[in-house]
Amino acid sequence: MSESMRQIGALMRKEFVLEWRQRYALNGMLLYIVGAVFVCYLSFNARRGQLTPIVWNTVFWIILLFSAINAVAKSFVQERAGRLLYYYTVASPLQIIVSKILYNTVLMLVLAGLGFVTYAFVLGNPVQDIPLYLLSLVLGAVGFAGSLTLVAGIASKAENSATLMAILSFPVILPLLLMLLRISKSALDGLDRSLSSDEIITLLAIDAIVLVLSGLLFPFIWRS
Repeated sequence: MSESMRQIGALMRKEFVLEWRQRYALNGMLLYIVGAVFVCYLSFNARRGQLTPIVWNTVFWIILLFSAINAVAKSFVQERAGRLLYYYTVASPLQIIVSKILYNTVLMLVLAGLGFVTYAFVLGNPVQDIPLYLLSLVLGAVGFAGSLTLVAGIASKAENSATLMAILSFPVILPLLLMLLRISKSALDGLDRSLSSDEIITLLAIDAIVLVLSGLLFPFIWRS
């Protein structure tokens, strides 16, 4: 177990080192979030108070969803054939998919946190229950990272991987996004947290199913 954890840690360090050397990917995501927030500010004319809380919430999750797709899509596409062959000789498929999911989870948490701060600063913060809203961001980051990483691994085996990922990710992300919208809407309205317990349990179950399926299915994808 300790040897496996060390290998997962080494693979994660590799991901962070590559991201630090090629900062255009992270910088591009941050620029996308800031640009999208600024466009929303100009479009909704927030100074006049025309942006209702439900629209505020919906637009934020749309921005975060597209940020997640663009950030996680490169998980396997950027890997060259020679590097993948090297991974095949030094690490197990489970270690590779776990390291990818953990790295993408950290990346999504950073993007979600910075996106929320920027969005709330520019367009105002109508959220009445901040801890519950932050919980939805954490669960959403884990769900997006797990599901999109698995989909990216499947899509990387096809020629037109970008199109295939867009098609495969939609039915996987849809129930996750629906639960996130419900929880965040309750946080916006300041409702009692017990009213969101069913959605939180469902979201935890979805995240757990995605993570288990990733561990079960990715070895077959990797061998192909």
